[in-house]
Amino acid sequence: MSDSSQLWYFENVDLFNVLCPHKIKGLEDDHPMTKFKKDEFVYFPEQVSNHIYMIAEGRIKIGSYLEDGKESVKAILSKGEIFGELALTGEEKRQDFAQAMDSETIICPMTLDDMKNLMANNQPLSFKMMKLIGLRLRKTERRLESLVFKDARTRIIEFLRDEANEKGKKIGFEMMIPSHLTHKDIAALTGTSRQTVTTILNELREKNIINFDRRKILIRDMELLA
Repeated sequence: MSDSSQLWYFENVDLFNVLCPHKIKGLEDDHPMTKFKKDEFVYFPEQVSNHIYMIAEGRIKIGSYLEDGKESVKAILSKGEIFGELALTGEEKRQDFAQAMDSETIICPMTLDDMKNLMANNQPLSFKMMKLIGLRLRKTERRLESLVFKDARTRIIEFLRDEANEKGKKIGFEMMIPSHLTHKDIAALTGTSRQTVTTILNELREKNIINFDRRKILIRDMELLA
């Protein structure tokens, strides 16, 4: 693939939605897609960080284990998103684990060297990758601060606002968030219980501030979501 065609490809594809070597001519043979069953691990803590991963189908849970053995969920990523990107910052061994959440999860791995080569010849791609890493680090910092200083209701509402800002699509005065997250998933991401999430979401729906089903969350007015 020529430098010019690489540049065209990445300028016309949203990095947050698609970046899979299986779709890039010249890389597909060396980067076959990998299938994982539900609960299978893509990688573990202390594993060598030598790949960046793109989700073609399904969902991936990123987390770590606390000293008492409890699981701490840091992110739940879905189709079109990437993970393992901290390898680009000099991470030699994984600090977190990555685990498939669906029975037919398909991952596109790209070697760290290939990603670095693409970034070296493509400034827009390099900028987008650094922006992604920065956004995720700031999101992690906000989440930790929220867990320490804010109550359960505030954490859940801030989670909804963040999801709307990152993934929401404006429809008139309303914001629609495509979502495959269960109440249990939201609880894990906000450090609350499934029962608390259900109670607060139902309360917001009764007040006609939000509506939701298994595929989406609709925020009727962002200003009222407080």
